[in-house]
Amino acid sequence: QVQVVESGGGLVQAGGSLRLSCATSGSIFSIRAMGWYRQAPGKQRELVAVINSGGSTNYKDSVKGRFTISRDNAKITVYLQMNSLKPEDTAVYYCNVQGSLSIADFTSWGQGTQVTVSS
Repeated sequence: QVQVVESGGGLVQAGGSLRLSCATSGSIFSIRAMGWYRQAPGKQRELVAVINSGGSTNYKDSVKGRFTISRDNAKITVYLQMNSLKPEDTAVYYCNVQGSLSIADFTSWGQGTQVTVSS
């Protein structure tokens, strides 16, 4: 069983910064990718940023240059540094982890953390 726990959300003014963290635990054999998604009210969940086992990253166009994803392999933790936040970044942010257990692959989601950016 894999546990994924996010933290770091909150309320911030436009132009401010927040750092999200996502800690993973369990009997994990390997991690393929860790990423952040978000879902605003009335909208579909969308990919914000992802980092794979080799360290390659991919970002949603609207966050490029403002958000940075990074990971600590020893702690099996992924971070999302969000700078120059805009009201349209307001959403529930979810962490997604994909990898392998000893006998099967897995995809796990965290419970989500609210990010609210006021104008």
